[in-house]
Order: sequence, then C-alpha cells, then structure tokens
Amino acid sequence: MTDGKIKIVDGTLMTPDKPIIPFIEGDGTGPDIWRAAQRVFDEAVKKVYQGKRAIQWKEVLAGEKAFNQTGSWLPKETLEIIDEYLIAIKGPLTTPIGGGFRSLNVALRQELDLYVCLRPVRYFEGVPSPVKHPEKVDMVIFRENTEDIYAGIEFPEGTKEAKELVDILQKDFGVTSIRFPETSAIAIKPISIEGTQRLIRSAIEFALKEKRDSVTLVHKGNIMKYTEGGFKNWAYDLAEKEFGDSVFTWQQYDKIKESHGEKEANKAQADALAAGKLLIKDSIADIFLQQILTRPDEFDVVATMNLNGDYISDALAAQVGGIGIAPGANINYVTGHAIFEATHGTAPKYANLDKVNPSSVILSGCLLFEHIGWPEVSKAITSSLETTIAKKTVTYDFARLMDGATEVSCSGFADQLIQNLPI
Repeated sequence: MTDGKIKIVDGTLMTPDKPIIPFIEGDGTGPDIWRAAQRVFDEAVKKVYQGKRAIQWKEVLAGEKAFNQTGSWLPKETLEIIDEYLIAIKGPLTTPIGGGFRSLNVALRQELDLYVCLRPVRYFEGVPSPVKHPEKVDMVIFRENTEDIYAGIEFPEGTKEAKELVDILQKDFGVTSIRFPETSAIAIKPISIEGTQRLIRSAIEFALKEKRDSVTLVHKGNIMKYTEGGFKNWAYDLAEKEFGDSVFTWQQYDKIKESHGEKEANKAQADALAAGKLLIKDSIADIFLQQILTRPDEFDVVATMNLNGDYISDALAAQVGGIGIAPGANINYVTGHAIFEATHGTAPKYANLDKVNPSSVILSGCLLFEHIGWPEVSKAITSSLETTIAKKTVTYDFARLMDGATEVSCSGFADQLIQNLPI
C-alpha cells in the first residue's frame, strides 16, 4: 500500500508503514495535550521501528476551531476524511450551547456507527488513588455506543410531541404509571437484539484473544425487563450459539441447576473453568458499582449498555487515579472505523497554560497503536509512563497528591516520557 490509507480486508486492518491518520486537536486544553502526545507518539514510533515506520498526521476540524474557521461545529469534510482513512484520534471537544449537537462526541459515534466504546482501566504504580487496593483494578469496559437513552429520542416538557406521546401511551397502551403526565418530559430507550449482540460478540472475541477469564454483563434487567433484561438474555443466547465450546454461561449454570441440582451445576462450572473456558456472567448495575469497590479483582471484561457504561467507566477511572489518565476508543469492528480520544473535558481555564496531564490522550494513542497492529509502540509508551510516574515526575494534578513529587508542565511531562522510552 502506497497511498497511506489503512484498509480493512476480510475483517483485518491492513496498515502501511507510513499511514495517514487524521487528528482533531480538541478545544480548551486540547492543543496543549495534543502537542505533547504527538511528540511522544512520533518519538516512540521512530525508536521502536528505527525510522522504517512513521505516522503521517492529518489535521481535521471539529469543535470551536471548526466553528471559527468554517461556521460548522462538525464539518461534513471531517466525517468524510475519517470515513476514508478509517482511524482518527482526538482531544476533548466543547459541547455547543443553545441547540445543535447535544454532544460532538456522541455525534461522531452516531454518524460513523462506532458501536463499541472501549475503556480499559488499570492502575499505574504510584498514582494517587482514593481506594486501598487500586492495583486490583484491571478491567476493559465494552460500552454500547449507539442505543439506550443516548439515542436522543426525547421531548421537552410542555411540547406538542411530549403531550401527544403521553396521550398515545395512556389511551392506546393503557399506561397509568406516568405520575404527572401534564408536566413530564418524555424519553424513549431503544435496546435492540442487533445492537446488543454485535457489542457482545466484540467483547467475547476480545476476551478470548487476550486470554481473559470472564465477561460480565451489567444491566438493570430486574426493573427494565424488556430492554436491559433483553440485553442480558440476548447476550447469553449469542454467547452460547456462536462461542459454545469456548464459553460457560450463568444461563447454562441455571439450566443445569434446574434439571440436575446445584451440586451438578457447580461441578459443570468448575470443570468448564478448569478447561480454560471463558465465563460469561451478569450483575445488576447497582450491585456491580458496590462490588468494583469491594472486590474488583473478580471482574475482567465488562459489557454493558450506554448509560450504565458511562457511569461505570468514570467510577472505575476514579479508583485508579481519575479520568485524566483514562484512555478511550470508539470502534466499529466490522467496518474498521475507530476514533481514539481523551476521555476528560476541555478544562478551558487551563487552556494554553501548558499545565494539564496529557496521559489520557497518550494512552488512547496506545490503544490506537494496538488497533492498527503496532503493539510494540504501545508497550514502549506504557513502559515509559510507568517509569516516569514511579519516579514521581508528574503534572500538577498528581504532584499535589504525592509526597516528594517533582511537578512538570504538560510539555515537560512529554519530555520525560520521551527520555524514558525503553531502548
């Protein structure tokens, strides 16, 4: 391949030695962290591949910079370029005020059908944490990205649409549980078989490839029986139908228990796990949020819907040092499209101060390198990050919480990462 385009052939990404990768620098602190991250990426690629490979960065516009230059928060050209080149990386983006996009991040995910929000969460030794054993946290969240409340089907209180929908629910479907129908805003929560199963397929394939122990389905199916309960049931059905010999599910456990008793069910599960099968289990969302505090080492890969995934990802990030060090990716494993992103906000009061921690976008870059088949670069950057934090050379957010730390700027932190890249 000589045109610099990453392509997908029979479900496999084909990456040239000098791929063109679009980037959006982001708003607020975005330019600061992107400049730092890009230097780290380029130096890591150069060091790992001895100049035989390199990234050709191509800027595309979104957010305030796009609006100021083009009058559009998300220009059509940006979507077309990302669609053409498959892979992109971005900094944080401002959410426009007063109408238009509810969120540029959500718009990008919806427009490109990036149905998986991938959020790995792990601890780096020395990072300040509010919990006693943050090192026990090592999870990968597969959050469904296109459905649930985030589909945006909602109508404000007092509007014609809200009143008509309430009227239909009451008259045509006999709904009596809307306590204050005259003053209610209304939202619709779509959860589909297709949307659920493509997410679960991706999560299980990842878990098997990475030799993980379990996939936990997180839901509120005890209350929302047909949406979140459907998610759980469709997930189990997919696991057993498509991955039968490689997995053991709690649904299978329940069937064995019902027909042969608890002792046989326990034996079947123990035998399956001893044989190296992947355990597919589930947890009610509120209980799960308790258990990730009390026994996080019991969870591995987590698959859940959009809203649950939003809460869970940020809660877990807090356990290992905060969202400032949490990477994220939005992926369509079928088409190959993926956008890697800093998961925190724009923090405009720190814009252009060369102050904030660039780790979120840097670690998102590590996910990008793994995704395009350059895992050696990801390992080199991660190793450098571990070394740098262990030496307590950190940005202000960590320095203020660490005894004996040396505080450096955003660009200074990038300098340290480059210096500590393994030979």
